[in-house]
Amino acid sequence: MINNVILQGRLTKEIDLKYTQSGKAVASFTIAVNRNYTNANGANDADFIQIVFWNKQAETMANHFSKGDEVLIAGSIQTRNYENQQGQRVYITEIVGKEFSFTSGKKRQENTSQNINQNTSSNNHNYQDSLPGVDPFNKSGIDISDDDLPF
Repeated sequence: MINNVILQGRLTKEIDLKYTQSGKAVASFTIAVNRNYTNANGANDADFIQIVFWNKQAETMANHFSKGDEVLIAGSIQTRNYENQQGQRVYITEIVGKEFSFTSGKKRQENTSQNINQNTSSNNHNYQDSLPGVDPFNKSGIDISDDDLPF
């Protein structure tokens, strides 16, 4: 069975970081994800989706993201239920996050780029050593302008 979800949206409020009795960190928050179509008024409707991260990722999310930040999240759908004080069964559907990525904010992009560049430069040597003699461009490079790039 496959249960994978990828969402890109903005945090609607600050992340709520709590700890279980056994000391595990749990971060819960909501992101607003725009729909791909406009409503009768010409505006995009949004879905507000509950997200939960656990352990070190929960702490990292709480320390680095704030209300309004855009985030890319990969995870899985989970449903759970409980009985409230009125004796009614309450069902909750949420995304249990497995991975996340910064997608907005100049400061965050610069920090992320620095980390990526550091990781890339340290990994290039190993990658080149593992594939000796492979040059997909036959030493001619690529003739492409910035206008041809889709981003």
